[in-house]
Amino acid sequence: MAYSYDNSRLHGLPDGVVFATCHEDVAVVLGLAHAHGVPVVARGRGTNTVGSTVPSAGGIALSLERMTRILDYQPDDRLLVCEPGTLNSSVQAQAAADRLFWAPDPTSAAYSTVGGNIACGAGGPRAVKYGTARDAVLGLRAVDGTGRSLRTGCRTSKGVVGYDLTRLLVGSEGTLAVITEATLRLLPQPEQKRTMRAAYATVDAAVAAVARIMRQPAIPCAVEFMDDEAVRLARAYSALDLPERTHALLLLEVDGAESSIAHDVAAIEAAARGEGLLDWQSAASVEDSVALWSARKALSPALRHLAPKKVNEDVVVPISALATLIRELRGLSKRHGLPIVNFGHAGNGNIHVNILADPDDGAQMQAIDACLSDVFNVVLSLGGTLSGEHGVGIAKRDFVAREVDSDTLDRMHALKAVFDPKGILNPGKTLPGV
Repeated sequence: MAYSYDNSRLHGLPDGVVFATCHEDVAVVLGLAHAHGVPVVARGRGTNTVGSTVPSAGGIALSLERMTRILDYQPDDRLLVCEPGTLNSSVQAQAAADRLFWAPDPTSAAYSTVGGNIACGAGGPRAVKYGTARDAVLGLRAVDGTGRSLRTGCRTSKGVVGYDLTRLLVGSEGTLAVITEATLRLLPQPEQKRTMRAAYATVDAAVAAVARIMRQPAIPCAVEFMDDEAVRLARAYSALDLPERTHALLLLEVDGAESSIAHDVAAIEAAARGEGLLDWQSAASVEDSVALWSARKALSPALRHLAPKKVNEDVVVPISALATLIRELRGLSKRHGLPIVNFGHAGNGNIHVNILADPDDGAQMQAIDACLSDVFNVVLSLGGTLSGEHGVGIAKRDFVAREVDSDTLDRMHALKAVFDPKGILNPGKTLPGV
């Protein structure tokens, strides 16, 4: 039962659970599963939010949580090789000893695994400056759906020999191969970090500021956005000191060299200032930084308290379309009678759309599917994409054909057949019709 669900709250009971301890274990399991046509779902710690690690077709839940070894660490080459069950936080701790870090920083970083981060293409707030998992992996070792092993990529930051199978596997949610080893690209830690908060009278004013900030050369390492509903909730559930007329909030972080960070902060403050800015605060200490982030940290518990049934989507639109997206979402909230709270990584247009519903309210529960469908239609009409970092899994699979045309989907199905001819790897996930 413990391996029948993930953080999506979807369920599917496996017929058995196998705890792999090494690459060879995975190869044996997949070879046997291929021979007998048994479905296999690989998983780390089950933090996925779209059902990617739910054994919806039964079969084997292949747990990689015991594969936690750091196999190689070369700070001079800025790389670390680890097994897929290694926690993101363990990688960060090892790298921090030499003032390095791995870019992906999902909210679950303390307890999510590297394999899971790679499989769903995790990002986080600092992706706006440092990229997502696709930008942070140099190479992989994996086992395909027949039990055959493969290595992709290299140990250098440049390399164009052969097809780029590394980036193909990143974000494939275990439908093409099971990752058993990852060579991670590390980055130098910045010398300094500064946190700022900007309160705006309107969502449009905040979004216009995001566009100005992202057009100038001093790139922030985080640009977090909260709409008027998110601000209202944060006020109710935290000691938030904001002007009364605040209807949108930006939380910004800048990192860099000691010699240049003051200049970068000034540049971002200048870009943030404009019509609609009500208040600007800059943290002078670590304690001040924690206080400025308190509003954002208060949101998740507030949402859990208000709506036990919460649908959290991670759509992405071009920055120029952010204001239109928020306006359209307000309209959908009224039309479907469902509260919608929006916050997220505005610097790359990645917004977490939280549709709230009361499980005891039959009308609200019935309205969720239609509202979600309309949300995705709006996102695609604005030139956006259905997922920026959570993946597709079960939750978004049936909407993929709205974004990806049939000819392209045919090629994706053909690739799936090459890696997994019997379709045993994570069946029913990512691609419609699989």
